[in-house]
Order: sequence, then structure tokens, then C-alpha cells
Amino acid sequence: MNPQSDPTVQPVPASVVAQVDAADVTLSNPKRAVISLGSNLGNRLETLQGAIDALEDTPGLRVKAVSPVYETAPWGVEPGTQPTYFNAVVVVKTTLPPSSLLERAQAVEEAFDRVRVERWGPRTIDVDIVAYADVVSDDPVLTLPHPRAHQRAFVLVPWHDVEPEAQLTGRGTVSELLAAVEQAGVEARADLELRLPD
Repeated sequence: MNPQSDPTVQPVPASVVAQVDAADVTLSNPKRAVISLGSNLGNRLETLQGAIDALEDTPGLRVKAVSPVYETAPWGVEPGTQPTYFNAVVVVKTTLPPSSLLERAQAVEEAFDRVRVERWGPRTIDVDIVAYADVVSDDPVLTLPHPRAHQRAFVLVPWHDVEPEAQLTGRGTVSELLAAVEQAGVEARADLELRLPD
């Protein structure tokens, strides 16, 4: 059979993909959220992928974009006192409210034996909600947007990769914020790749 005449090999038009997304009854009126992932203990890449897969397995949540992997120096500690981090950012669509998304993020951390011993201490996995729609909240349990995301190249660099036009509510565009922060110590790891869940 001539492949040109075989409808099964035709690319799916973007409009059809959009209709399928819109018809996904598990995500009625979803909100966009940005989640930062970091790991500097154990098999860092495997842990990041496991966290992404666990997020995708969450009812009412779909992972829509996964950034490249960056290797970064630990934040807020003496150089050389901790292993380097692998960092990535994922963009999700979710019907979960922010509080439930936070509970899920913490459950993912616990599943990977995250232990909170010291501030900025080493960790198997860090799952931080950077932004949730345009929500602004100063709730100490979950401050939105993340209160330090605008200062952190290890969040802004991978986020800019997947959403170059993104805005951090109340702070400006990600590209503007990125231009204002020190990016030394945030190294692209082109040899490593995280999968978007099937």
C-alpha cells in the first residue's frame, strides 16, 4: 500500500489534539501549574524521572512539558559541602486545588525518602510548586508564587526552556527575571534526558 494513501500514517492535526485535550473528562477546567524538581542524592536522574511519573499518575493532573536537565551548585551552602543537583521544571495541567497539589508534591518527596533535617540540606528529591495559575497567596504553608523562584537560576533557566513567554505573577516575565540573576553554576546536561510520560 502506498503510505501516502494510508490514513493511519498521517500526522494528527493540532486542532484534533486540542479537541482531545478539551474532551479529557478527567481534567475539567484545569489550571496550569509550574513545578520545580531537584535531587542531589542517590541516582538523581532516575529520581527526577520517578517524580515526574508519580505526578502523571496523580488523578486530576497531566504533565504537559518537561524541561531539559541542568546540573547546579547547591543553594545557600558552602561550595563543596554537598553534591551537585540535577534540576528540571515541569508544567502541568491540574484540577487539584493548590493545597491538594502541595499534599501530592510532599507525598512524592516522602515516596523517595526525602528527609527534612536541615534547611537547604541535601535531599533525594525536592518538589516545589513555583506557580499555580495566577494565584497570589501569602499563606505560610504554600506561598504562591514561590517566594524565591524569581531569584533562582536553577528554576528560571529550565522554566524558560519550556515556556519562553511565561510570566511569574507579580514579578514579570521569566526572560526578564532570568536576565537579572547570576546563571553561573547552572550547566545544561545535554547528555541526559527526562521523558514526558506516555
